[in-house]
Amino acid sequence: MSLIARWRDLTPEAVAVSGPGGDLTYAELHRRVAALAAILRGRGVGPEQPVGLCLERTTGMLVAVLAVWAAGGAYVPLDPAFPEDRLRLMREDAGIRLVVTQPGVDERLLAGVPEVLTISDDGISPELAEPGVWPHGDLAYLMYTSGSTGRPKGVAVPHRAVTHLLESFADTLKLAPGDVWLAVTTLSFDISVLELLLPLTCGARVVIAASAETSDGPALRARAVAEGATVMQATPAGWRILLESGGVPEHVAIRLCGGEALPRDLADALLADGARLWNVYGPTETTVWSAAGTVAPSPAPVALGDPVGDTGLYVLGPGGDPAEEGELHIGGAGVARGYRGLAAMTAARFVPDPYSARPGARMYATGDLVRRTAAGLEYLGRADQQVKVRGFRIELGEIETALRSGVEVREAAAAVHPGPDGVARLVAYVVPREADPGALWPVLRERLRRSVPDYMVPAHMVTLEALPLTPNGKLDRAALPPPAWTRAGTVPYREPVTQVERELAAIWGEVLGVAEPIGVDDDFFDLGGHSLAATQIIAKIQARFAIAVPIVLLFEHSTVAALAREMELFDPDDLDLDEVASLRDQLDGLSAEDLAAIFDDLAAGQ
Repeated sequence: MSLIARWRDLTPEAVAVSGPGGDLTYAELHRRVAALAAILRGRGVGPEQPVGLCLERTTGMLVAVLAVWAAGGAYVPLDPAFPEDRLRLMREDAGIRLVVTQPGVDERLLAGVPEVLTISDDGISPELAEPGVWPHGDLAYLMYTSGSTGRPKGVAVPHRAVTHLLESFADTLKLAPGDVWLAVTTLSFDISVLELLLPLTCGARVVIAASAETSDGPALRARAVAEGATVMQATPAGWRILLESGGVPEHVAIRLCGGEALPRDLADALLADGARLWNVYGPTETTVWSAAGTVAPSPAPVALGDPVGDTGLYVLGPGGDPAEEGELHIGGAGVARGYRGLAAMTAARFVPDPYSARPGARMYATGDLVRRTAAGLEYLGRADQQVKVRGFRIELGEIETALRSGVEVREAAAAVHPGPDGVARLVAYVVPREADPGALWPVLRERLRRSVPDYMVPAHMVTLEALPLTPNGKLDRAALPPPAWTRAGTVPYREPVTQVERELAAIWGEVLGVAEPIGVDDDFFDLGGHSLAATQIIAKIQARFAIAVPIVLLFEHSTVAALAREMELFDPDDLDLDEVASLRDQLDGLSAEDLAAIFDDLAAGQ
């Protein structure tokens, strides 16, 4: 893109991107992009050609995105964390014949792909490079979202929409070459487009956080501090993870929050140190963000913000006329082409735009219900069954289709309820054909994990004799009972034996809000655990045991027994917890000068 090539010419030796894989200057980034683009063109990539990207979070991921565009093609994110079945459906729907991947990515994820190109972060031999052809052709990327019919649907976004996004936010945020944007979002979530590309159009630096860091609050905070990050974008859940891990570093002075409604208490916490906070809003179908607004301390709900660039926000009533309260429609340069291969659905949601002077212009019917207020547009909820969980967009129908796909289930539904910790959790409602629901839930969870991403797997299951219905025979979602938040449906209870196991079980029960005693074989995720809860548990472990436990340990060893065994590496059984607490109190009472003297003595070998 010419927006990025400009800085290659102005500041060729400035670092453009950092992360796993090393630093790349603007000049080196261009060379690697040109080299990979030459190979892609040699393999037939051109305008409208979809190229799958099955890549880990490294600098090579960004090189691949730009190289696909330089070759004239469109990229399709294929997250290595997604199940094989889902990746296969996406590849087939997009018509992908070439996938770019890296060493170490599970080969099973690419079974049946006609052509695979493996790249490394060491780059491509210079002799293969040739001048890059910066993007031409209309299609920039296909972004797959959850589908109400049980299949993911691909949103086709053109280059003009991406350019509009980048130019609009360059003017809105006014980034400069000294800024550093810490990128934390998976490539399969469209907000990654802004955080990966906007810094490069402003001469700034983008830092790609490693996969393990994105869900590890302390590690992410440490990365932000080490890199001197000045800008970051996250969902409300992502910001809470940082706040629970020592707070957002003050030098992250520009903060964008989007993906779901921004609660006022979170907004106030993010504003407490004087940072600039932007509430951003927009569906995938209108290219990342369509509205943005600065947030100020106030008791009022946070408004959606003002239209971005050439964007129109229209509140329409049931008859399609302007209204004070109704469904939000979005028009302008950010509107996508529609859904790939779904003409009827595209026609239903991408409707003619009567407010535009451009022939054939369309606007997108978002399904979001809003109200006009003196402060701006206030989000009220959805007109359909789409939900947001920790920023991820989910169609409940897709989960319900997966639940009903086996003979064990007669009827199924899904809903979202706030857990004991206040965080939204997915709940499955099942009318089973067999009598033992305890044995059914592990089977259903495993089936779901093979077909949908982890964030779409319900945290709990409620069995019912029949689903509640409205008088006209439709599912009455409002009548679905809230779950009891117990450990029912998990493994048989086995009592903790060691002191460490007892402490861990107590911590899990406290954080997850499970009233029943937690056993050593209970799984953190089966009890409704999520990334924010993991951060809270790790903080409590470190405070109670006075040891630093990386959050990845909980993700990899997610039962009480397994985590306790791993903690033996820290010699927890040798710790008298009361003595540790006493020692911690003594240390807390020392001054900084006293602590410095102690460390000086230790360094001197005394």
